[in-house]
This record gives sequence, C-alpha cells and structure tokens, in this order.
Amino acid sequence: MDGFQRRREQKKTHILEATLALIMEFGVQKVSIAEIAKEANVSQVTIYNYFESKHNLMHATFIYYVDKVWAEYEELLQKDIPFPEKIKQIIFTKKETAKQIHPDFYEQLMKEYSEGFHYLENLYNEKAIPYFIELFNQGKQQGHVDPDLSNEAILFYIQMMKEYIQREDVYQKVLPITEDLTKLLFYGIVGKRDN
Repeated sequence: MDGFQRRREQKKTHILEATLALIMEFGVQKVSIAEIAKEANVSQVTIYNYFESKHNLMHATFIYYVDKVWAEYEELLQKDIPFPEKIKQIIFTKKETAKQIHPDFYEQLMKEYSEGFHYLENLYNEKAIPYFIELFNQGKQQGHVDPDLSNEAILFYIQMMKEYIQREDVYQKVLPITEDLTKLLFYGIVGKRDN
C-alpha cells in the first residue's frame, strides 16, 4: 500500500471511529453527516466521497463495529486461561457492551441483521461457530462442560437463540437482558454452581 492509499485508509478509519462514537452515544437517527464531519475533522464532501450516502456510512460503521467487537472476542477466546474465566470475561464484555451501545444503534444493527446482513451471518458461520466449538471442547477437557453433551446439540441451542433474536418483536427487547441471556447460555436455568 503506497503512502496515498495508507492516508486514505487512515482517514476512512477516522471517519468510521467518529461515526461510531457519535451513534453509540446518540443513536443513528439523531446523528447528522455535519456532526460526523465535525467530529472527524473532515468536510461533509469528504464523507460523501468515501461513502456516498449516510446509509452507506452507517452500513460501513456497522461492519467496522462488528469487526472491532469480534477482534476483542477472538483475543479473549485465544487466551490461555481456564474455561470459567473465559466465560466470566465473555459475560462481562457483553454486559459492558450493552451499557455502552445506544438502543437506536443496537436496533438498527439488529434490523440489518434480521433483513439479511450477510457480513454478520458469514462472520457467525465462518469464524464464531468454530470458536464456539473450540471453547466448548476446552470446557469439556477442563471438566466444566458435560462431556456427554454433543457439540451439535450446543450449536443447535445457540442457533435457536440466534434465529429467535433476529425477530423484530424480540430484538427490541434483548439489549437490557443481554447479560442474563449470556448467563443462561453458559450456565443454564440452574445457574452457576461452585464445586
């Protein structure tokens, strides 16, 4: 990548960071291109040159956000720490994310996802599922997940949750209970028991 292309990508990333910061705080609907330009310290014309429309900018920001969150999970999943600690960190991360994200931004992201946001679906199928399987295998090896429980059954359960959450009447209610749903996924109805 030459210097011009590198500067162009840096400016694009700077615009995405500014957009993300604003929509995390104020939501998608209340943030204008003018406010994003001011936050990113670029002209509105520059934003339109890079993204053509607010819709395209929001879509690119969703992808940027998903990549950023996935990188954090990937780093966590690759850590050499015991299974229960990984689960605690996953739950804590979900809880912190739920506190930071504006409900309007979350709703727009879920709406895109439920309408066939292929990028997120591909990430789930190509990266998240293999990591889930590896995580559950680690849990089985360390004695924290029932070894008689098949990965297929676990993935079936996760898939049911994922498909249900994609419904509009459901995803509007999910954000406040994200931590509870994550605990339910990993600990079940009985909850975490200390051995």
